[in-house]
Amino acid sequence: MALVAGRALPLARAVGKQLRALEYCKGIKVGSSEYKQKKTKVTKIYTKTGDKGFSSTFTGERRPKDDQIFEALGTTDELSSAIGLAREFCIDHGHPFVDQLDKIQCMLQDIGSNVATPISSARESHLKRTSFDDKPVLELEQWIDEYCDQLPPLTSFILPSGGKSSASLHLARAVCRRAERCVLPVVQAGEADPNVAKYLNRLSDYLFTLARYAAKLEGSQETIYTKNDQ
Repeated sequence: MALVAGRALPLARAVGKQLRALEYCKGIKVGSSEYKQKKTKVTKIYTKTGDKGFSSTFTGERRPKDDQIFEALGTTDELSSAIGLAREFCIDHGHPFVDQLDKIQCMLQDIGSNVATPISSARESHLKRTSFDDKPVLELEQWIDEYCDQLPPLTSFILPSGGKSSASLHLARAVCRRAERCVLPVVQAGEADPNVAKYLNRLSDYLFTLARYAAKLEGSQETIYTKNDQ
């Protein structure tokens, strides 16, 4: 748990993520004077406020930790972690799309903010601060089209493979599908912006395409599905 704007929020809003979001998304260098003005001051990483099985949304509601909102937040955080792991493998190979993965992790932070702000209990100031429009969705579509133009067409099902970068991106894709399934009930209940679900849907397509592209850049062979006739 971390303290943000005076509220206790789930792990998806943890301090370390905020620092990276500031540096990557806002162009604020960690350690700079501007960073020192904007960073959240937290004296301890633990707050004990969740010891009884409840946690707080950004609007201040106390909900059980197995609430759909926290399930969605936790899975989105897991997705960011999976992308972070894939990113490290991609850095090792010098892939040119690492900056895109950085930006996506920042977008997932924004998704967390939107999901953690149930519309039913949000004030106008909350909604303005955590809105999520369709521009990131359109950006993903542009990236997907650019990579698809450089890949051979799919003629068979492929299995997660193609080297560590590719396989880890496939793993992130699978987690992304689960995150979408977790977020969808929150969106359908009218508690989060529909663009959040759209983004996750498009993100899984992006990660699949990027996995194939990474395999191509590394000259790695993708494993083709073959039916077992036994």
